[in-house]
Amino acid sequence: MAGVFAADPVPGRNPADDLPASIRRLTRFGERADFSPDGGRVVFLEKTFGDVYEVEIATGLIRLLSGHYPHHGYTRALYLSNGDILLSGPEKFDPFKRGDARTQCVLSVLDRRVDRPPTPLGTKCSEGPAVSRTRLQIAWTHVSAEYPNELPRGASRMLMATIVYEDGKPRLADQSVVLESRELPFQCTLETQNFRPPEERELTFSAYGYQGTDVFGVQLDTKKVTNYSNAPGQYDEPEGIFPDGQFTLVESDKQNRQGSTHVDLWKLALDGSGKMERLTFFGDYPGYKASNGVVSDDGRFVAFQMAKSRDPAGVGYGIFVLDLKSGR
Repeated sequence: MAGVFAADPVPGRNPADDLPASIRRLTRFGERADFSPDGGRVVFLEKTFGDVYEVEIATGLIRLLSGHYPHHGYTRALYLSNGDILLSGPEKFDPFKRGDARTQCVLSVLDRRVDRPPTPLGTKCSEGPAVSRTRLQIAWTHVSAEYPNELPRGASRMLMATIVYEDGKPRLADQSVVLESRELPFQCTLETQNFRPPEERELTFSAYGYQGTDVFGVQLDTKKVTNYSNAPGQYDEPEGIFPDGQFTLVESDKQNRQGSTHVDLWKLALDGSGKMERLTFFGDYPGYKASNGVVSDDGRFVAFQMAKSRDPAGVGYGIFVLDLKSGR
């Protein structure tokens, strides 16, 4: 099974001390990785509300991408299909209101040449957006705190749009609402996750607070909603998607049922069976977890971060790469 450690965890050690041959440590800092379209690089955050970096997988060479202009830090950085980078970060930052800053970010596009400040797209985003791997299409979430005049208290909605370029500057076009939480027969908070390949006619999303948290998908044309994990009392949050569209990568506490602070990465079948395969075992080390995993476009590699159970979601201590074809 991929990612299994060669020996039982030793007290006082952490997962990085006992990596199996299938896992390589790529950086010693950073969080929230994303593979470049060609699979040769990984973009990641220095920290939550930190700078954006890119690391070349073959050489380990790290490049700062956001150091040439002032900003308040970022919570997400994702490659677009053309190589530009979609950023999510606050317009202002109050260190005493970090939660507000995470859910009231603005989206912008950083040119792949990294020769100018990013261009704002004119919309806010709660937590992470979703990015198409084949076309310039994105999806993201609004919550009522961002748009109190449009959404009832506690409500959330997912939107979708195409990024078009005019005179070299990106903007949003054909914006539409995909789904609102009040359309569902149960209460939850929505967060967009991934366009499901290969057709990308479905969007996976997290239903926070429903049965612990479940993995859902919504058809973009019919708005049909499907619960793919359907595991009451279990925390399952989709984070990455496999290129065949048959599986999604999930943060799950299936191994211990101790909640979102004690997760590892699992592979979940998107056929409604709920079948799962555990990929990482960082949670076997007390106080640690593996989180925020993404899958390379060829389906061979998973990039993720080592995290600590006591820290807020998203905080990481370095980027790791799991080779799914190496065995151990």
